Amino acid sequence: MNYAEIVLLGAALSADAFAVTVSNACTYTHERRRRLFLMPVFFGFFQGFMPVLGYVLGSVAANLIETYSGIVTLVILGIIGGNMIVEGARALRGGEAEAEEEEEEARKRSQGRLTVWMIFLQAIATAIDAFAVGVSLRAQAVEILPASVVIALTTFIFSLVALFIGRRLGKLLGDRAEVAGGIVLVCIGIKACFF
Repeated sequence: MNYAEIVLLGAALSADAFAVTVSNACTYTHERRRRLFLMPVFFGFFQGFMPVLGYVLGSVAANLIETYSGIVTLVILGIIGGNMIVEGARALRGGEAEAEEEEEEARKRSQGRLTVWMIFLQAIATAIDAFAVGVSLRAQAVEILPASVVIALTTFIFSLVALFIGRRLGKLLGDRAEVAGGIVLVCIGIKACFF
C-alpha cells in the first residue's frame, strides 16, 4: 500500500470526524477557539492511534470490536446528539418570545458546553472503525507507524477544515444550529450501527 492509498484511507476514515467537527463548530459558535481546536487534535490522534491498536492486538479483539463498534458509536453520539437536539429545541421555543437581553444571557450560558470529555468521547466513537483498519493493515504487512501518522495528519487537516466550515454555518443557522448539529450526530450514530 503506497502513501497515496493511505491518504485516501485516512480521508475515508476522517469522514465521521469531519461531520462531527462541523456539527460541533456550528453548534458551539461562542466556544473558545482553543477548545474548538481540540477537536482536530483529538480526532487526528485517535484516528492515528486506533489502527496501531488494531495492528498490535490483531485478530484477538478484532471480532469483538467489529461486532459492537456500531452500537457503541450509536450510544455515545446518540446521547450527545439527543441532548443537543433537546437543548436546541428549548432555545428555539423560548428564543422566539424573549427579548435581546435574555438572548444574550442564553449565549453566555452556552459557552463552555463543549467539554473536553465530550470531545474525547466523540473522538473515540468516530475512530472505532479505524481499529479494524489496523487489523487489515497488519494482514497486508503495511508499516503501521508511518501509515498511522499519515492517517492522523489527514484527519487533523480534514477536521481543521471542518472547524472553519462549521463556524460559518453556525453563524448562518443561528439558534437552529444546535438542533441541526444534534441531528447530524444521531444520524452518524445510526449509520455506524446499521450500515
